[in-house]
Amino acid sequence: MSTPVLSAPVLAQARQSAALVVSALLLVAIYVVGMIGIDGFGGSNTVKAVLLLGAFLGIAAAGQTLVVILGGIDLSIPFVVGAANVLAAKLYGDGLPFVLVLAVTLGSAALFGAVNALIAVTSDVHPLLVTLGTGTALLGAVQWWTDGLPTGSGPEWLSSFVAVRGDTFGVPVPPVVLFWLALAVVMIVLLRYSIYGRRLYAMGSSPRAAELALVRKAPLWITSFALSAVFAATAGILQLGFTGTAFAGVGQRYLFLSVGAVVIGGTLITGGKGGYLGTVIGALTITLLTLVLTGFGYNASVQQIIMGLVIVALVAVYGRDPDVRYRI
Repeated sequence: MSTPVLSAPVLAQARQSAALVVSALLLVAIYVVGMIGIDGFGGSNTVKAVLLLGAFLGIAAAGQTLVVILGGIDLSIPFVVGAANVLAAKLYGDGLPFVLVLAVTLGSAALFGAVNALIAVTSDVHPLLVTLGTGTALLGAVQWWTDGLPTGSGPEWLSSFVAVRGDTFGVPVPPVVLFWLALAVVMIVLLRYSIYGRRLYAMGSSPRAAELALVRKAPLWITSFALSAVFAATAGILQLGFTGTAFAGVGQRYLFLSVGAVVIGGTLITGGKGGYLGTVIGALTITLLTLVLTGFGYNASVQQIIMGLVIVALVAVYGRDPDVRYRI
């Protein structure tokens, strides 16, 4: 009797499921190590801290997930986080109603992301280079606008929204965590069941085949990069409530951590495979690992080395590209 051969889609689904399992097990293992090796680690306070800090990274990495599935990468995310943080604080400090602050900040971010995509599509320059350049220019422009000394703050309710000891309708969970949960549900549904999601995976798997199937490249890229910038700006505004003051460098740590969260979650860096559930697990894993390493007394340099080794190890396990014949 011949051995049955699994089809490419079945193999891809199996790989994705395995990636989620590996990521989840890693998350549990890190938590156990922290409980064993660090006095006072664990319990509800630790969980709330991980969820809160993970929410900032997870929201910032939401758009990165879309872009990576599409087959690109967005290195402007940390710059958009910082620019949105400063812009929102400055506008609110100047007396603009916060509703208008949100509209201006998020609208500007969407326009910035759309321009990034347009440049990448029309010039055939890899978005990694485009977004790194435009992001650097954006943050420089914001610092020039504020003379390098950003001022302003956010409304009090925003601070309560991201407070680690906050609660939501009596539930001892910071409101931003429930916001992240709602965002995760929307993202998962969008990717799995919408026309946009199907086109995104098709373009990431094989751009040529997607175009032959009448999937238009430019609108898809513009939408995805605009959403990426909006999510990054949202994270920057939320950080304003968390820190209480404007800081242009608040998104600096997200330069590679947003990509790390996506990769740890099992999304293929070459596009076409993955999902936001994995990014959620990846963001929590990175956040928890950072807290545990800090608890063990490792400085930022050692933490970066260990984080890089973890990402390389996970990519070696499930991040390899499938045979090219399955992607044409």
